[in-house]
Order: sequence, then structure tokens, then C-alpha cells
Amino acid sequence: STEVESDILRRVRTLLRELDGHHPTCLCDRGMLRWTLHKKIDQNPRNSSILVRILVKELERAERGDFRHYIIPLLHTLMYTLIKAPSISDELCSRVYDFCKKLLTLPKPFCTIGLDYAVRLKMERTAPGTLYQRMVISEQSLKSDPYPYQEKIFIFADPELLSEAICNALVTDTEAAQVSQSPRLCMCYVIIHTMQAALGEGCNISGLKASLQAMPTSEVEHWFQQVVVAVECAGSEASTDRDQHTTRLEKIYCAVLSSMQAGDAPLGGLQGTPLPNPNISFHLWTEDNQLWKELVLFIRPLSQSCEPDCLSQDLDNFEIQDIISDCECCEQTRFSVLSTDSGIERDLPTAVEEPFAPCSTETEQSRLHRKGGIKKKLSPLESVAFLQADCNGPGAKSPVKLQRRPGIPLEPAAPLQRLHTARIVLLGDDRILGRLAQAYHSLRKRETRRVFLTPRLSLQFYHIPVVMGQPKPLAVSDHAATGQEELCEVAGYLSRADPWYESNINTLCHVIPKLATMPSSPSKHLVTDLFITDVIAYYVRMGIQPVCFQIYAVKIFFNDPGQEPAEDVFLTELRTQVQESISHRELSMTKKKMTLDGPGIDLTVTYTKVMVSDRVKELAMSLRSTGLVMKAIPDKEAEDLVCLNVNITEIIRTNNLSGRSFSAVANRLKTRNIKIRSTEQRPFTVWLDKDSRKAYRNVISVEVSPCLEPSYCLQKTRTMKFNLHETEDAGLVKFMPKSLLLPINTFAGVIQ
Repeated sequence: STEVESDILRRVRTLLRELDGHHPTCLCDRGMLRWTLHKKIDQNPRNSSILVRILVKELERAERGDFRHYIIPLLHTLMYTLIKAPSISDELCSRVYDFCKKLLTLPKPFCTIGLDYAVRLKMERTAPGTLYQRMVISEQSLKSDPYPYQEKIFIFADPELLSEAICNALVTDTEAAQVSQSPRLCMCYVIIHTMQAALGEGCNISGLKASLQAMPTSEVEHWFQQVVVAVECAGSEASTDRDQHTTRLEKIYCAVLSSMQAGDAPLGGLQGTPLPNPNISFHLWTEDNQLWKELVLFIRPLSQSCEPDCLSQDLDNFEIQDIISDCECCEQTRFSVLSTDSGIERDLPTAVEEPFAPCSTETEQSRLHRKGGIKKKLSPLESVAFLQADCNGPGAKSPVKLQRRPGIPLEPAAPLQRLHTARIVLLGDDRILGRLAQAYHSLRKRETRRVFLTPRLSLQFYHIPVVMGQPKPLAVSDHAATGQEELCEVAGYLSRADPWYESNINTLCHVIPKLATMPSSPSKHLVTDLFITDVIAYYVRMGIQPVCFQIYAVKIFFNDPGQEPAEDVFLTELRTQVQESISHRELSMTKKKMTLDGPGIDLTVTYTKVMVSDRVKELAMSLRSTGLVMKAIPDKEAEDLVCLNVNITEIIRTNNLSGRSFSAVANRLKTRNIKIRSTEQRPFTVWLDKDSRKAYRNVISVEVSPCLEPSYCLQKTRTMKFNLHETEDAGLVKFMPKSLLLPINTFAGVIQ
């Protein structure tokens, strides 16, 4: 026991040294220290209590020594161990709970994470096994009325940014992770883990497994529902204590086991129960609206539709109102009907009813349902209430009301709840995040026009950087040497802000391609199946703190007056470069002007200067430049995320005795809004998010500003109709988020 404890302590201390920048000598071990620690405990689950005790001591030592950067990594490691542990004593849970309460006196994100884990631990102390049970139910989408939540992980990869070998390896691994899992097996896991967590050493695991294995699936589901009800009731009832909950589970435990097994079978001690891999689907991002389609299918699977072909066709039509209005399973077909109903309740024809006879469901529905009526639209207030991305409560009231029968009170309609959680994992570099920004902006605009996903679905975004050995450069001759660091600016920022993200996720940048290209062998599959799937699962389970990045809108004007301006968005970077002249006349004029004024083109730049006082100061300047770069991701985590760092390559002309000479000078400025125009009508080229596919040629002017939340714009427009002279936000608009932010989850958010 002493040797085991010393080995675990050594592993934990090695983990902490990596947070201090002392990386392991072997590069292949980077990012695998946390994984090997948890796998060591999985091999012998009885050591879970030892690891939890060591982690609690290290947490208390970090608090006394003011090593705050240790706290969140240690706390995540502890909670993940506690969720998977077969049984943890109440005394040990109490120590962790008391420590989490101490974190409430610290600034964010410590107090936020401490509060979240304190709430979870309070439930776990009352009903042991709650955290494991809820995680399995939601991740596996097991049917359960007391806890009806569902989760799914969507992994998106751009096939043009990752090699075919990496994509094939990830597809194989995600599919292999789901093969050995079934709803029946997951229900058995929940029953066994919950019984062992509550009863401890007194639980006969071998007998329980044998009894469940011999049962038909319907009976296993029955006992699973009984266990879920017992655990959820204990968590919701304030008067329930741990002893009462244990008594309830003992009754279920004795009923599951036969009398012979309960009395004669020997107790085998604590045994580990596997935590099933979450429901993961891998998608090659080939269509612009693919993200939205997958989310709609997650909410309304084809298997639940009476006409699968109808839903599939409607998805291709790219309009969500077609899905809701035209599909027969959602509402009746609309007809143009002349209504003779006065709308007054007493004018309804009275039907002859048998006394004390229960009304059948068919009769009740036919009486209450007005066939062919026009569906009432949501009011502006109800519609906008749905559109708040940060709203965690239920949706607005149901817009359709059934007509009430005389003497029978109308029951309030059940509000919409966010029972589904979609966890979107983006594999790649900044270019796939640029595509995500476009898709997210399109989704928010679609939800503004017609609300469907927002009140039903919680969206969580995650980013795992993956780059090839030789990244594809941009199709620009002057800056073809785009480095891997420049392609992963978002991941670099997240790593600086959150050391635990750097240790566990950013290090996968080169590990995943290396594992994917390993020659096929049994050992290779053993490593990849466990490592890649487990790291993704750990990230989405424990990464609960978002870092919000501003999405920027850009309006692009072309030198052809007949061409309509283009509107787009970007997340990380906008780059411009002088475009080479095409015609011989333009080429000769350009050479003549370059001889006089130097290379580049004349630009006028109008921008809003970022000031400490947050006051608006408009500035303008004229200069000659060969190009510029706008960076939305700051170099330091302490800098403002809602700020553009603009680097303009300015050409300075100097007259001396030997003639004219030209030198390039970097002109730097910080702004949120900027307009750039070519005064000599020479076009330039614009690239967004370092992606050659997002290139605009023959550009004469660009306007960049923070992208506004579409729901804010909608409500602002409605408010302006009634207050034409109102310039500032008024009414509901004042309380709505103005900017469109893209939240990417990490383990700690930004640690100040």
C-alpha cells in the first residue's frame, strides 16, 4: 500500500511540474501524463480513494502556498476520479466539498468552478453514484423520465486541411468506440455502479452481474428505471439523507438478487465499473449548412418522423419553416377555410354527454382541435426571448392555445426545455474555426427568422488543434511561409490562458497525426482507441468554461460598380495585398507610378481608436502601403479580445542626393471599426481567416466592425419603427447581447 501511494504521489507531482513548464524529457509523453494516471487507477479501482486523498492534500497545499495555477487542474483530476470511483467515503467527499466552498472567496474562474463542483458534490454525498448515472444517461441517450437529458459529440474535420490518413483513422476509432456498447449494457453499468457506490463493500458485484445477465432486457430496463427514480428523488428531496437513500437502494438490490445469490455468494470487494464512451459521430465538413442539418437531425431524428423522405427533402431545401409546416407529423395540412366560428365560447354547439362517462382521447382531441386554422405567430417579445444564446431557462409560452370546455380549467402548456446538448469538436487549425464562425453566424440569422433550435438545444464548442507536418500555405507569393504557430493562434491563446488546456489538448497538435500514420499493428490500435477517444471524452466532460471570441463582420466593395458588395465574417485574421495589374496599359501606368511614389497603392484609413476610457475617437490618415494584416487574436491573454490589432506596411519615400529611396515601416494601431479604401482605384486582394478558399479579388474598399447578434438587430429594427428619433438602445434592446461571440470551451476559461 505504501508503494502504491508513493507511485501515485510521484505521478501527481510530475503532472504539477509540467504545469510549471518542466516538460518530460520524452516528447512522446507530453499530454499523456493525465491519461496514464487515470488509466493506472482504472486498472485497480480500489486505489481511487488513495488518489482522491492525495489530490485533496495537494489542493490544500496549493491553497496555503498560493500556487493557484495548480488548483483547477487538480480539481478536474479529482472530480473525474470521483465520478469513476466505485465507492468514496462520505468523510472524503466532505473534505472535497469544504475545499470547493473555500474557492467561492476567490475571483473567477475559481469561484465559478468551485460553485459548480460544490453543487455536484452535495448531490453525490446525498445520493452516491448520481454524477456517474447522469453522465451515462445523457451521453448514451437512455430513456428516463426523471432525467430526460441527451448529449451527443459531433467531431467536424475539414478534408481539405487534414490528410486522408488522419480522417480515416479518426473515423475508425470513433466507430470502434461504439461497437461494444449497447443500451442494455449501459443500463447494467448504471445499476451496478449505483449499488456499489451506495452499499460499498457490502455489495455482491458478482451476483449482481450474474442476475442482470440472466434477465431479459425488459426486466433490466425496469430495474434501471427504479434505480434512476430512487437516485433522482434523493437528489430533489431536501429532507432525504444518505441513510434513507441507502435503504431504498437496498430494497431494490435485494429484489434484483435471488435469495440464494444474496445469501450464499461471497462478497468480492470493490470492483470498477467502466464509464462508457460517449456517443460520438465523425463528420467531414463538405457542405456549408452541414452543421445546421446535423443539429436538426439530432433534435428530430429521421426514425421519429412519419415521413423520413419528407424531412430529408426539407433539409436540402435549406429552410426550417418547411420542416415544421410541410411535414405531416408536425401539424395538419393548411387549407383555406371560411370560418363561421364567432370566437365566443357560448356560441359553441353543446354536445350530448353521458353522465360520469369518461371522454375518449379521440373525442376530446376532435372537440378541442380546430382543423385548418392559421397558426398564430409569436409576438416580438416571445420571439426575441428565444433568441438569447445565453438563456438557460425554459422557452417562452406556447403560442397556440386550445379552446377550453365549459367548467374544465385549462392546464398550462409545458414550457420548452433544453433537453439536448450538442458538443461540437473542431479538429484542425484556425481555418476550420473560420468556417465555424461563418456557420454559427448563419445559424443565428436562421434562428432569428424562425426559432427552432435555440429553445431546445444547448450548443457547446470545443477545439482540438491538429496540423500536418507541412501545412498548406496561402496562395500568395509574398507570404507563402505561413508557420504552424500562425495557423494555430486560437489554440495558442487558449493555451496561454489555461495551462491545463495546453497540457492536455494543445499537445495533441502533432500527436494525432503521428498516431494516425503509425503502421497498423495490435499495439497501435490499443493506443489510439484508448488515447484519442478518452482525451476527447475528458475534454468535453470537464471543459465547461467558455472563452468568448468576437466575430467580425466585413463588407467588401469591388472596383466594378455593377458588382454587388459582398458581406462575410472572420474570426482570426484579415489580410490584404496589392493585386498585380492585368492589362498592358495598367501595367505601364503602375510601373511609372511606382517609380515616382514607390511600391504599393495609396490608401485612406478611417478607424475608431481604442481608448482606455472607452470613449469613441474617430481618426483618419492617408498612406501608401503594400498590404496590411488585421489580427483578432491578441498575443497576450490579458489583452482585450474585442480589439483588432492592425499592422499596415507603410512605404516611406525619402529624397536625398542620390535620388529617391523607399523604406517599409510597420504602422500599428488598435481599433474595433475600420474602413480602408484605395484612392487611386487600384484593386487589392482580401483573404479571410488564412484560408485561400475565402479570397476576394478586385477589391477597392473594405469595412470591418464587430459582428452584431442577429436577434439584437431584429429587435433594434422593431424598436426604431416606433421611435424614429431614438438613437440609443431603449427598452428590451438594452438588455440583449449586442455582439456575436463564439464561445470555445476550455477547462478554466481565462485565468487572470
